[in-house]
Amino acid sequence: MSEVEEKMEYCDTVEVHHDLLNIVKDKMPDETELYDLAELFKVFGDSTRIRILFVLFEAEVCVCDLAQALNMTQSAISHQLKILRQNKLVKSRREGKSIFYSLADNHVRTIIAQGCEHIEEDV
Repeated sequence: MSEVEEKMEYCDTVEVHHDLLNIVKDKMPDETELYDLAELFKVFGDSTRIRILFVLFEAEVCVCDLAQALNMTQSAISHQLKILRQNKLVKSRREGKSIFYSLADNHVRTIIAQGCEHIEEDV
């Protein structure tokens, strides 16, 4: 038996709890919603995008400011902002020749805060 198999825990008998499964089935979102949720969480899987969001927690900024703050090219920042915008995590507004970015709503802050809280808790 492999080390992974040794650490896994199994029931001693097979007993399906239909009443519990029915509750789960009633509450389970449809496949489209689950797919969309998984896609959203993939966006948070890139540390550059997380760094951008942390900057936007503090202020509305333009691409030039983000590039300077994160020591990256404007092109690289723009690429990541496009992904964040497509996933409704940031919004933009034009002011003269500049485009300023900010968090789309407070949900973004909440998601990140919950993630930070989770990784900082004692197991």
